[in-house]
Amino acid sequence: MVQKGDQTTGTKAGRIAADASLPQRERGATSMVRLGRRTKVLAPTLTPGAIVVLDHADLDSVAARTLVAARPLAVINNVPFVSGRYPNRGPEVLLRAGIALYEGGSGAEDLFAILRDGELGRISGGVLEQSGTIIRLAPFTSAILEDKMRAARANLNDALSDFAQNTLRYLDREEERSLLLDPVSVPETRTVLAGRAVLIVVRGDGYEEDLAQLGLFLREQSPAVIAVDGAADALLTLGVRPDIILGDMDSISDAGLRCGAELIVHAYSRPLTSGNSVAPGLERVESLRLEAQTFPVAGTSEDAALLLAYERGADLIVAVGTHSHLEDFLDKGRGGMASTFLVRLKVGSRLVDARGVSRLYARRQRLAPLMVSLAICAAFPLVVLFANTSVGQHLWRSLVVWLRLHFG
Repeated sequence: MVQKGDQTTGTKAGRIAADASLPQRERGATSMVRLGRRTKVLAPTLTPGAIVVLDHADLDSVAARTLVAARPLAVINNVPFVSGRYPNRGPEVLLRAGIALYEGGSGAEDLFAILRDGELGRISGGVLEQSGTIIRLAPFTSAILEDKMRAARANLNDALSDFAQNTLRYLDREEERSLLLDPVSVPETRTVLAGRAVLIVVRGDGYEEDLAQLGLFLREQSPAVIAVDGAADALLTLGVRPDIILGDMDSISDAGLRCGAELIVHAYSRPLTSGNSVAPGLERVESLRLEAQTFPVAGTSEDAALLLAYERGADLIVAVGTHSHLEDFLDKGRGGMASTFLVRLKVGSRLVDARGVSRLYARRQRLAPLMVSLAICAAFPLVVLFANTSVGQHLWRSLVVWLRLHFG
């Protein structure tokens, strides 16, 4: 419900939580209200303690993690956190981080038409007030999430069926079918990819943890590194400069674009509507006076990165943060995931998930101390036998004399 003074200007069904049921830091708190219809664009601009207003139905875990990193005071969704189509994991990520969640707005009450971005607001007991406008919100609690997820899990069969049908529809189109069956024309790169290991980093679920486990792999293999969009910033934070940055260039910082990597803008293979250019990210790159190539290919930027490495003859492709199993595909919750599924089929035998690589290296690290101990134990009898020979005794006396001369 929206009120201005005593006059009601809209309706909104929902429960109002008492202050006692809210996190201590959110009871009667005043902070800046930030609005954004695209979560991945809004999240990097947030400052800690903001009241965040989204328009993100079925919030996925990747978007939720970007919000957790920004440490907001509360997150309000203009649309349902969980629609029930499938069990999306984003709300659980936010609740576990202790962030208060609310749902607000309906067909007759759009929070983006009521609230103003960048102005202060006060949230207390499920009521948000900004410049005299009062909005009653519906708290989204763990109990509500559990009920909604139970219903969503019952719809998994339908979600899987929709995904399969969307994939088949994707294959019905000649252009997308050629993506799977025919060689793709990829741009020339200064970075040599042929015959090398290539590390592709996407800001997917758990990508930061996976990167942290790949230190030994990076040192030993020296792979070519391709960052998809904002993943470049994460790599630079870890001290790893990507060789190639590929994407729409809408979630990467200016510093990331200027890091010296080759820039490849993901372009769409046919013009978009609403007056958008074929390669929307190219304008931003050129505004920074940087050079970039374009890569026109159907699918997502993640798909484009996999195809670039594959078609350029990479010997091994190690993927960090990419979509690798059914839960990932459903959690992303969009039709474009069909292309990613098919591209992974094409890349096939050369593709290894980073978690598998990190487990192999971790096992090798655990075995290393044991192997050293076994080697010492095996060598000890040989040393004893050698010491009892005339040659061994002579070397021992020579060593004693050398030590006395140098160390007294």
